[in-house]
Amino acid sequence: MKVSQRTVRLELTEPLRISRSTMAARDAVWLAIEHQGTRGYGEAVTSTYYGLDAARLGRLLHDAGRELARCATPESALDALRAGELPAPGTPPAVTAAVESALLDLVGKRAGVPVHRLLGAPEAPHAATARTIGITSNRAAAEQARLLTRRGFSVLKIKAGAPDPEDDLDRVLAVRNAAPHARLLLDPNGAWSPAQADALLPRYAGLGVEAVEQPLAPGDPEALAALATRSPLPVIADEDAVGFEDAQRLAGRVHGINVKLAKCGGVTAALRIADLLAGSGTALMLGCLTASTLGLAPAVHLADRARWTDLDGHLLLAHDPWTGIGGTDGTVRAGREPGLGVRAVHGAPPPGEEPAGWETAGQETPEPARDGEAAQ
Repeated sequence: MKVSQRTVRLELTEPLRISRSTMAARDAVWLAIEHQGTRGYGEAVTSTYYGLDAARLGRLLHDAGRELARCATPESALDALRAGELPAPGTPPAVTAAVESALLDLVGKRAGVPVHRLLGAPEAPHAATARTIGITSNRAAAEQARLLTRRGFSVLKIKAGAPDPEDDLDRVLAVRNAAPHARLLLDPNGAWSPAQADALLPRYAGLGVEAVEQPLAPGDPEALAALATRSPLPVIADEDAVGFEDAQRLAGRVHGINVKLAKCGGVTAALRIADLLAGSGTALMLGCLTASTLGLAPAVHLADRARWTDLDGHLLLAHDPWTGIGGTDGTVRAGREPGLGVRAVHGAPPPGEEPAGWETAGQETPEPARDGEAAQ
């Protein structure tokens, strides 16, 4: 197999402010795995929170590419990844997720089936996705809510964690008045103390908020679980639930867990967590980082497994270089074409063309001969 990568800049339509930071753009590193003329793609995006800049992602994906180049086929590489043999121990989950995405895309294309069928779902999943409204003025939040609900969005996620908690309450009230029939989710990104959460959550319940994500600062999952027992709203763990062991610790003790492929390590890891949560009383939420359609597509192929779907990262971009999962009308849909079902709009080569400007990380490995056939 031949592995290439390319780094691109993803600009947001407008800066997104959350409790701990404001983001206007982020870098994405695209991974292309080619075998016998067919190419599969994955994406990893930078994250200050997880300590991943473009240079580090590039190095890690290059290393993963060298490992993949030793595999005879994409199918055997995917099997090795699922068995935990690839990539190398200590590889960040975002890199593993990007590698798995590219392999799933490639294996699906070679088999002529979409990824959701590789994962056992006969029909293409679709789901109403939440659309994020950042920390902004009441007027801007209300205008966004009106516009989004006119377009078809039925779920709005409002960021909280302003220095004055009353500002958050006023903004949620403005959104509620502008979109009286929308389902509202709240995300303080760990900005509150337990005392603040106890005081604020009943007030948000009175505004019709459906659930709250990670109200407490991450690092004390026991405090989050204790809050869930007394909260008038469902409590969803996010920053306190990174991987399988975290989910195992919180299963049955919080109302939901936000599973992000870049956080947990990809589709296989997400399915393990989904199986763990089944019947535990803790529901699955599918979330994302701000990324392109390519980065979100693998999660959309899992969308039928989640109670809450928050896959709007591509909708926050000024220009999405890929297309194929929809979402502008409030519903994301898995593609029915082979592989991930996404295609390049601009800035990425379509399958079958030489990826100009991409850096090669590995070389084609001949596929073993089968049934007396000469190796390709």
